[in-house]
Amino acid sequence: MATASRTCRAVLLRGDDDVAVAPAPIPAGARVDVAGATVEALAPVALGHKIAVRDVAEGAPVRKYGQVIGFASKPIPVGSHVHVHNLRADLFERDYAFASERPEPRAPEPPRTFRGYLRPDGRVGTRNYIAVVSTVNCSASTSRFISERFRGRDFRRSHPNVDGVFAITHKGGCGLPFEGKDHQILERVLAGFVNHPNVAAYILVGLGCEGAYAQHLIESQHLRLVSHGDPAPPPPPRVFTIQEEGGIGRTVEAAVAAVERLLPAADAWRRTEQPASKLCLALECGGSDGNSGVTANPALGVAADLVIAQGGSAVLGETTEIYGAEHLLTRRATSEAVGRKLVDRIRWWEWYTGVFGAEINNNPSPGNKAGGLSTIYEKSLGALAKAGSTPLVDVVDFAEPVKSPGLTFMDTPGYDPVCTTGLVAGGANVLVFTTGRGSVLGLKPTPCIKVATNTPMFEKMKDDMDLDAGTILDGEPVEAVGRRLFDLILGVASGEATRSEGSGLGEEEFAPWTIGPTL
Repeated sequence: MATASRTCRAVLLRGDDDVAVAPAPIPAGARVDVAGATVEALAPVALGHKIAVRDVAEGAPVRKYGQVIGFASKPIPVGSHVHVHNLRADLFERDYAFASERPEPRAPEPPRTFRGYLRPDGRVGTRNYIAVVSTVNCSASTSRFISERFRGRDFRRSHPNVDGVFAITHKGGCGLPFEGKDHQILERVLAGFVNHPNVAAYILVGLGCEGAYAQHLIESQHLRLVSHGDPAPPPPPRVFTIQEEGGIGRTVEAAVAAVERLLPAADAWRRTEQPASKLCLALECGGSDGNSGVTANPALGVAADLVIAQGGSAVLGETTEIYGAEHLLTRRATSEAVGRKLVDRIRWWEWYTGVFGAEINNNPSPGNKAGGLSTIYEKSLGALAKAGSTPLVDVVDFAEPVKSPGLTFMDTPGYDPVCTTGLVAGGANVLVFTTGRGSVLGLKPTPCIKVATNTPMFEKMKDDMDLDAGTILDGEPVEAVGRRLFDLILGVASGEATRSEGSGLGEEEFAPWTIGPTL
């Protein structure tokens, strides 16, 4: 037991909150300063966990961020550690109040730029890759063998303007209803990657007898290679079929020769000064903790607002992880129709999870809970902070193109590889990933910036984190950290390598969403 003389601090996020957040571990018996008032900790409270700042009766709502994060499953005296042992996620009604709020616009910002690759369709790449695309899992290893022939320093010395040749591999492409939902999603995802502004050229590699065969992909998605200003129509992509080429070895040799023929044109692209309005920013969090909604996510919200203020776009996903907080987005929607599209996706997820006996309101992972997140409502409210404060302009399906400037919501699962695959397929040319526990995801062809929610984790995982938002717990304003992150986004968009790129991550994380049966 700590001595009564020890004083700690907890962060009260809103004046009417029932809990405050520990920016550092609080021992039992410590006096805790909460916005000028003092409470005594009745039990130890770990970093990112919650301490009650007032008594809460059994069954009463508990508030954090000024919103309901759950209901007391037993009486909660002031000073208690508030977590899964005394907090539950009962269902409750949310007032959607469609399009009822008009966020105040930010003051005009000076125009900002970055150095990117202006593509013929007007989008701008932040990277310049060649992709080797497997249409089916049966050609995944072959696709990897092809890309591995272009590794190493010699390749970069010969082709300094090409960031690399990477393989897009997955576990699907067969065993799925032909032209059914999963087939459509897979083709939409693959088309989103090969048509991505960060991809200069690509080839397709198949087995030959798969359901999701290459020619169907080309025709259904109208695939063509990137044009370099040649007035002639761009050609269709090259397809290599293992069964027709005569096996893996011959396929690899033929495909390597084809990639070598694509390299000069890919290497001819040059970075030029481009307006920040050409940024499409993917917003993601994973391995979250109790400080995610206090530090990194609000800072990313500021950066997203700054991108949008420049005329750019930001896209938020993880429908299962805005559950219980979706009313904050419907109120910011530009129209009732946009807000209702979001609610329709929530209702679909309630049905979909119910089919499998799952509960959408029981989502936090063991790691989330260890980090202080108790309910899906608390997790969702913290996750939603990534979306900043601007109006919601559109809601799109998984991997659909993001076409509107401003904030778009994409319907995705909460699982990080699947969600980010959808966001990148939608056209995001920079990905920012906030984490409290230490996620290490990367996803080619889009650079991934990692933002740590707390300094101890940042110091422990310096080789994997790009920015420490834990300084907010030490008094640095959220706005200041958000502006530093915005500057980092511009630097990365201009070619500055992220930690995940330096580690070579980004191919294994490609994961299209599968929602139906495997046949």
